[in-house]
Amino acid sequence: MAEMSLRCRDFHSHLIPGVDDGSPTLSDALHAVGRMTAAGVEGIITTPHFLASWTRGGAHGTATLEFMDRRWKKVRDAVRAEYPELDFRRGLEVKLDVPDPDLADPRTRLGGTAFTLVEWPMFRVPPTGTARALARMREAGWIPVVAHPERYAGIDGGLAVVRAWKEAGAYLQCNYGSLAGQYGAEPRELAFLLLAAGLVDYLSSDFHGHRCYMLRLEPAAAEIRELGGAEQLRLLAATNPARLFEGRLPLPVPALPSAKSLRQRVRAWIDG
Repeated sequence: MAEMSLRCRDFHSHLIPGVDDGSPTLSDALHAVGRMTAAGVEGIITTPHFLASWTRGGAHGTATLEFMDRRWKKVRDAVRAEYPELDFRRGLEVKLDVPDPDLADPRTRLGGTAFTLVEWPMFRVPPTGTARALARMREAGWIPVVAHPERYAGIDGGLAVVRAWKEAGAYLQCNYGSLAGQYGAEPRELAFLLLAAGLVDYLSSDFHGHRCYMLRLEPAAAEIRELGGAEQLRLLAATNPARLFEGRLPLPVPALPSAKSLRQRVRAWIDG
């Protein structure tokens, strides 16, 4: 496995055993953590899926969090024993099936910070109301980070809805795998368009912790470096994730320096 040329932190993964479609067992979770640390990851916030409607009270949401608590404590203790140098925390990836989650419980947020990782249902942007929903989170004191915007249907080439999310106070996290073609041509192209527009704040793995799954940190990093984006990579992979771990807002990430070259590379990959 190629190691990242810079040390990084990662706040989007699915490593708590048996709570979602991530690591099925504790052994698999430890194997996944080992692969991530070997690839250069020095801090992990793992983020099982959770519905926003479950944050608003009710027996099911409470029972699900309690179940996650038990599984989290087992993997946390095992990781601490095997990887004592790793900063290993928990959060959630909150699916916005309703627009007003209650994020007062610190377990709904990323590693004890005010940041919360959110996603839209069914990998599709709702036709209305997304920017307002994100703005309401900011008004309530929470900082939304939209997971993998490049994977959603319904984003036009002008990126108007994504710009509206940023204006509402949200930040954007792209997946390393999208840049390496893990999800196909369209997410790859959109990820590069977002980078070319200077709209992305973070990169994370979205690693689902199965032994057979690829971890694509270095191939994605190589793509950015080859476009002249060494500084952008440092901000996206290392500096801004580290700031999130500290509860601080990200620094601005400049657009990739050669938009023409970027478009040519993406088009060649799609046509090839």
